[in-house]
Amino acid sequence: MHSALICAEVTFGELTKKQVVNVCDGKILGCICDLGLDLCDGRIKSVILPGSGVFASLSAKNRIVIPWCDIERIGDDVILVKYVAPPEEKK
Repeated sequence: MHSALICAEVTFGELTKKQVVNVCDGKILGCICDLGLDLCDGRIKSVILPGSGVFASLSAKNRIVIPWCDIERIGDDVILVKYVAPPEEKK
């Protein structure tokens, strides 16, 4: 578990207002639109961002799914993540 994530409490609404930035290339990926939850143990498994395109927020097809373990730090304004796009997304 990342020590940067242990001592903070944040609401889903607060998470959705923060920009997600990829530490691998410095690109802004967008804002969180959903969470992947493990209902058996009550933990967040991933954060989900809308993909690109005009109707990206309405489609699950191109969403970006980032595992919780790839979150480096949650700051006041941004969330830093390690994200490497799958080969089909790299264009």
